[in-house]
Amino acid sequence: MNWGVFEGLLSGVNKYSTAFGRIWLSVVFIFRLLVYLVAAERVWSDDHKDFDCNTRQPGCTNVCFDYFFPVSHIRLWALQLILVTCPSLLVIMHVAYREAREQRLRETKGENYRCLYPNPGKKRGGLWWTYLLSLVFKAGVDVVFLYIFFRFYRNYTLPRVVKCELPPCPNVVDCFISRPTEKNIFTLFMVVTTCICVVLNLIEATYLIGKR
Repeated sequence: MNWGVFEGLLSGVNKYSTAFGRIWLSVVFIFRLLVYLVAAERVWSDDHKDFDCNTRQPGCTNVCFDYFFPVSHIRLWALQLILVTCPSLLVIMHVAYREAREQRLRETKGENYRCLYPNPGKKRGGLWWTYLLSLVFKAGVDVVFLYIFFRFYRNYTLPRVVKCELPPCPNVVDCFISRPTEKNIFTLFMVVTTCICVVLNLIEATYLIGKR
């Protein structure tokens, strides 16, 4: 990963964000992205390998694992983080478009041209709508993923033992999840930080509308 490019993107997002947006970015980067990269991936690295069922029937363990874990937590979180950070990049692209347009006018009409955007980064006109819609989209993505996690994993928790009776299992078998307590702690942490991000997005949207 090119950390120089990533640092440039972060500084660009910070530059055009409000105070609430900077807090949101800090929460996403420190409490979601870094926790995901440093710890969460390792916690779920053995989810399939150490999913044990008290039977040697071929295929039973794989079928039961697929039923109780239709989508891995870690892959859902990765998709969620990608979707929730993309709208901030759209704001940077909108500002870059304004600056490029100003540059073209300056080159074609000279220094006495009529300035379209005295401050390209100021949230007015189309940029205001882009910024507001990005907040709504980010909050919507987090809410949708909270619902998906709740549907797949009731109450966002993993049981210590699951009972499976799907073919080709010969009867009702007990299956044991690897490190369920540790996984539940990380799941709860990610859910709480996601809720904080949703609240920050809504507060920032209200602030933008009220300020306008």
